[in-house]
Amino acid sequence: MFTENEVGLMLENKDIENAVIELKNDFISHEVKFMEISDHDFLSLVLLSPAVSISLANESVSLFEELALNKRARKLSKGGYFMKKDPVVIVMGHLIKHYDKWEEKFFILLRSVMNSALDFDSFIFQNIADEDITPDSFRKEVLKTPYGFVRFLTSFFCSGDDDILNVESRKIARIEYERMIDIGNKLDLKKVPIFRHFCATYKVLG
Repeated sequence: MFTENEVGLMLENKDIENAVIELKNDFISHEVKFMEISDHDFLSLVLLSPAVSISLANESVSLFEELALNKRARKLSKGGYFMKKDPVVIVMGHLIKHYDKWEEKFFILLRSVMNSALDFDSFIFQNIADEDITPDSFRKEVLKTPYGFVRFLTSFFCSGDDDILNVESRKIARIEYERMIDIGNKLDLKKVPIFRHFCATYKVLG
């Protein structure tokens, strides 16, 4: 998933920075009035929103899921926060409570961030039908895919960077799988073959 430095690099794009500031002011004014949060940490929250959505697939976030989300938040936060409360963790709690209210606005910003950070026309993909995906063919496809898109994919859907290649052990509950597909539709990821192939590598349970 993304690092603190990569989040900072995204904010060097003025279009991304301005869009982040606008949504941050809207969110803070409605959810956590008077709280101070940096543009960096708010963009970190936006990047975490797909993971939050999947955690909410069962309509509540378990303790295990909360700990996993908090770990992700600390990796993205500006400067750490291992010894005190992480601001991303604080605002993420408010996002979880009112996720349905904010999802559309967060995903609009996410699409904008991806479009600004990536050159989709430069993507190179193997011409493989979704049903023909194997662990080996997917791993080779990952290596041919632009680094930036792989980083978005792992940040949205994987707990760790290595998980993108751990194809044989990949399992998911059906309700979470359906939520992942829904996120792909809302972020236009379904148009990108490697996202569909990534989904095809999961063993769906239930």
